[in-house]
Amino acid sequence: MEARSERKEGVLIFFVSGRLDAFGARQMDDWAREALSDDDKELVLDLAGSPYLSSGGIRSFNSLKREMKRRSGRFALSGLGEYPRKVLEMAGFTTVFEIYPTAQDAVSDIIKNRKNPSLFNEIFYKKIVGEGVNMTIEPGWMTTPPVLRVMGDLNKVLFSQITESDIREKKFSEVTYSLGLGALGSDKADAMKLLGEMITLHGSMVWLPTDGNSTPDFLTPLDSGGDVPVYTGYNITLDGPFNEYLTLDAIDARGVSIADIYRIIFSSARERVRSYHGVVAVTIWGVIDGLASSGLKKAPIASSAPQDGASIMAPAHVHEWMASGTVSPYKGDTVVSFGIGIDLMHDLSFFRQEDLSALYYSNPLNKGAEKQMYLHNHGVVFRNIPYDPSLDLNTQVKKIVSEGEFVDMRHLLDSTRLKKAKIGISYIHEIAREI
Repeated sequence: MEARSERKEGVLIFFVSGRLDAFGARQMDDWAREALSDDDKELVLDLAGSPYLSSGGIRSFNSLKREMKRRSGRFALSGLGEYPRKVLEMAGFTTVFEIYPTAQDAVSDIIKNRKNPSLFNEIFYKKIVGEGVNMTIEPGWMTTPPVLRVMGDLNKVLFSQITESDIREKKFSEVTYSLGLGALGSDKADAMKLLGEMITLHGSMVWLPTDGNSTPDFLTPLDSGGDVPVYTGYNITLDGPFNEYLTLDAIDARGVSIADIYRIIFSSARERVRSYHGVVAVTIWGVIDGLASSGLKKAPIASSAPQDGASIMAPAHVHEWMASGTVSPYKGDTVVSFGIGIDLMHDLSFFRQEDLSALYYSNPLNKGAEKQMYLHNHGVVFRNIPYDPSLDLNTQVKKIVSEGEFVDMRHLLDSTRLKKAKIGISYIHEIAREI
C-alpha cells in the first residue's frame, strides 16, 4: 500500500495505491486520519490506484464518512475501478457513498455546493482583509468593561525571588480565562518546588511542572465548589466580556503568526474602537500551522536565584532557565490560548506604567521581534477537534477543555503560526493589581 495527499480549494484528497484488503484498509485508515487537520471538513478518497476492495475497506470508508459527518462536512469516493465498484454494488453501498469519476469532479461538486453566508451574517458581520489573512469581525455583547486582575509580583518571578509568603491559593474552577505561574500540590511547600507556567480555561487548569520531564499536567474540576486549590505566585485573570470576535483565515500557505494577528487587531482597533486604550486580552481557538514555544525549566523561587542577582531572562541565564521549541509536531492540531497584548504604537497614558509593567516581560527567545508590541500568551494543544468558526467561542472552549484529547501546553512565542482561528477580544478598561 502507498498513499499521498494534497489539497485543492480547501478539500483534502487522499490518493491510495494498492490492495484495500483488511491489512491495507487499516493502513489507509491510519494514513488518512494522520493527514486530516482539525479544520478539514471535506475528504475525497481517490481509488484509481486500488484494484482490489474487501469488506475491510468498506468498513474504513464508513468510519471516515462518520468522521466527516461529525465535522458537518462531506466524504466522497472517486476513481473506482471495475472490481471495487462491483464489491460496493454487491454490498449495497453504492447509494451510501458519494461516488465521482475523478477526484476533480468530486472537488468541483463540493465547492459548488458549499454553504454560502446567510443574509444575517452578511448584515451583521464586517469583513476585512489584512496582510495575508481574511477576517470577519462580529460584535460581542457588552455588559461591563473588561478588567485584568493581576495577582502577585512579576519582578519576583523574573528575578527568582518567590518565597512561600508570595504563594496564593485560588479556586480556578471559578475562573474563565487566566495565565501565569502556578502548580498543584498537597500544600504550598509541595507546590512551590514545581511552579511552572499555567493557563486556566473555563475552570480547567493546565500547567507545566518544573520537574525536568517537560510534561504538562492538568485538572478539570467537576464541582465548581470543590476545595482543591491551585497555588500561584503570579496570575493575570480576565474579568469581563469579549467586545468583539474575529474569524480569521490565512491566505498565505504558511499561515499567519500570532504577532501578525495582534498587529492586525491593534491596527484595526486604533481606527474603529472608541474604548481602545492599547491593551487587549485575547482568547484564540485555532488550527496550528507551526508552534514555537518556551517554558520554565526551574521554579523561580528565592533558593534558586542567580548568584549575580540578574534576571533569569538575562543573556547569561536565559538558556539555563528557559526551554524553547521551534519545530512543531502539531501541524493541523487545535490550540486554545489566552494572552495579553500591549500596543506600543498607541498612547498608553490611560494606564499607569507600573500597572502595564505587571503584565509583560520581554522574552529574549522571541528573536527578531519588532518593538511594536509586548505579547504574553499561553496555549493548550488538543487533537481531533473539528474546527467550526460558526460556533460560539466560549461554549466551544468549555467543551474542548472538558471533552477534548489533551496533547500539550506551552508558553507561545510570537512566531507561532495558525491556519485558521476564531478569536475573542477584550479591550481592557482597567488593570487591577493585588500584590
